[in-house]
Amino acid sequence: MHLRRRRQVTTAGLAVCAVALAACSSSSSSSSSSSASTGSSSAPAAASSSASVSGTLNGSGSTFQTVFQQSAIAAFRSVDSGITVNYGSGGSGKGRTDLASGVVNYAGSDSPIPAADVPLFKGKTVLYFPVIIGPITMAYNLSGVSNLKLDPTTIAKIFQGQIKTWNDPAIKADNPGVSLPSSPITTAVRSDSSGTTQNFTLFLKDAVPSVWTLGSSSTIKWPSTARAGSGNAGVAQIVKSTSGAIGYVDYATAKASGLSFASVKNSSGAYIAPSPSSASAAADGATVASNLTFAAAWASGAGSYPITYQSWDLVYAQQPNANDAALLKAYLGYLLSPTGGQQLLGGLGYAPLPSSLDQKAVAQLSMITG
Repeated sequence: MHLRRRRQVTTAGLAVCAVALAACSSSSSSSSSSSASTGSSSAPAAASSSASVSGTLNGSGSTFQTVFQQSAIAAFRSVDSGITVNYGSGGSGKGRTDLASGVVNYAGSDSPIPAADVPLFKGKTVLYFPVIIGPITMAYNLSGVSNLKLDPTTIAKIFQGQIKTWNDPAIKADNPGVSLPSSPITTAVRSDSSGTTQNFTLFLKDAVPSVWTLGSSSTIKWPSTARAGSGNAGVAQIVKSTSGAIGYVDYATAKASGLSFASVKNSSGAYIAPSPSSASAAADGATVASNLTFAAAWASGAGSYPITYQSWDLVYAQQPNANDAALLKAYLGYLLSPTGGQQLLGGLGYAPLPSSLDQKAVAQLSMITG
């Protein structure tokens, strides 16, 4: 990874604590498992490192990770048939809360633990394992407009409620020669505590700090005219069913929902379409901290998509027993394997980790002990 300015997102999660993890022991089932997904697909070739290990892992959190987790769990089953993995989505905030409460073994989160939530973890070390990278699309529903372009200032003003119609001069300036309707704009946003929201607003905070006034957080006080949906799928559904709507939706969900999405002006001045390759370009420009946290939004590089984000699986370094530690090492090792989970990503609309970051994450597996 190339060096650039370090983002202030890394300090909160270096050493944090959790209540006892007995509730997520491999010999018991999580209270969240009833909502977990397991998916189905064929497994790519990947060597098992845990043939003698058996038990159950439960995870929850990031909806950005949901499709990946479903596919990886199904593929992993043929690699380590003695290990059952369940994943229930619900947003990054829920995943972190579930981990702090001891009801899951791992949490999917698109952002590090906020400083305000550190006390929930009671001082134990949380390890961040990056697993996926992908674009956040500006998904829209606008009949007759197929190649919309937007710059960060325009996006900020749309989501702050300052640009209200599609033929606003600012949008027309981004799209010369395009016939834009006078219809009203409906913004679609997240109702839950969301890493997608955190990273979308981080992009705006970094790109246009003098314009964006709503801050960057997992939850935002949006204008009253915004329509809120749960998870990326909920926002996608609002966009799909509402003429004139625009919302921030992860690329895999937007593609699966058949949505149109805009090209966005990056820090080099180029309008870039969201894709796994343009997300990889952004990740290559990110600065990675020693605890493997980073932010790919508003990254440098001519080909970088500017609203790129990342997602981690968070686990406690100290597990309640050796078996739980072995289970986590086996599954996380599979997610990080170039012939395992990382091989699945391209076909699902995500970007794999840069090899240097993947190697650091694999090396960190040795820090999980029981």
